[in-house]
Amino acid sequence: MLEPISTFYHSLNAVGRTTMITTPILLLAVVVLLVLERKMPYRKGLPFFREGLFVDLFWYTLVQSYFLQILIFGFIIAPLAAHFGTRFNLVSNWPVVAQVGFFVITHDFYIYWFHRFQHNSAFFWRTHEAHHSGKQVDWLAGSRSHIVEIIINQTIEFAPIILLGANPIVVPIKALIDAVWGMYIHANIDVKSGKLQYVINGPEMHLWHHADHEEVYYANFSTKFAVWDWMFGTAFLPENRKPERWGLPYAFPKDYFGQHAFSVYRFDEKALAERSAPFRYYHGVRWRALDWVGQRLPAAKVLQGWEVTQGADETVPAPRPGGNPATTAAATPDSSRPVATVAS
Repeated sequence: MLEPISTFYHSLNAVGRTTMITTPILLLAVVVLLVLERKMPYRKGLPFFREGLFVDLFWYTLVQSYFLQILIFGFIIAPLAAHFGTRFNLVSNWPVVAQVGFFVITHDFYIYWFHRFQHNSAFFWRTHEAHHSGKQVDWLAGSRSHIVEIIINQTIEFAPIILLGANPIVVPIKALIDAVWGMYIHANIDVKSGKLQYVINGPEMHLWHHADHEEVYYANFSTKFAVWDWMFGTAFLPENRKPERWGLPYAFPKDYFGQHAFSVYRFDEKALAERSAPFRYYHGVRWRALDWVGQRLPAAKVLQGWEVTQGADETVPAPRPGGNPATTAAATPDSSRPVATVAS
């Protein structure tokens, strides 16, 4: 019975065989995180079918990831590797464990600084704000990342692995580490890391990073290693206190395409729907589709089918620097400026 599986496994190259191992590990990690979110929630009452789950799962995790993988590896990294060849084979003789450790640490150091730059740049904030738009943060919330952000970060992440002559299996191994760690730091899990939190990042610090609290607009930029935040003075971890609200302090589209369009041109979804029949039709189809997959929000949360308010357990935040977050982004000129309206 297992012979066909064994034959298929041995017919694959090293990367394929490694992927066959990392994939079940990834799925197991998802199950473990889901159980922990139910058993020890950081934010009690957060539903599994929370707002934006379908967008994060279908559009960001499945569709966007699939096509960007083809673009990044097939049309960016492959031509670079063909051009430079083996001239940079600096790590080819290292053990695989050393290669993985080297790329995990160096890339995480880069991510800290690029992430920090995004929060301090009006232009690059627009490639990152979608990631902070969710008001209900859980294990899948980290998948919500702008196309431009993914292209930049994953090219810089994986191109050196290929160009520096690392073992090809480092790619799926590091991808697994990224995925599991990314899900973990966003997971709705109430975990106390103690002194380990000074080195390793987890939900304890990163859920604060996604909070709509002014004191964390420019804090907790680390992904895997919290040591960067403590080292460079951007750590924020108050004792015996949790955030009261998450997300952005200004209106933001709930739809995948709207979120990407909003990064280029600020618009008011409701006003656009009122004057544009095609846009109104598109949103009508979208709401019916969400209805079909069980992602429809309670009627009390929907204002005329367009504007989704905060949950019943949340309050509208007080005005932030640069304008009232309760107003639409179109009416808030500074919504593109992180110094005025960023919710980290």
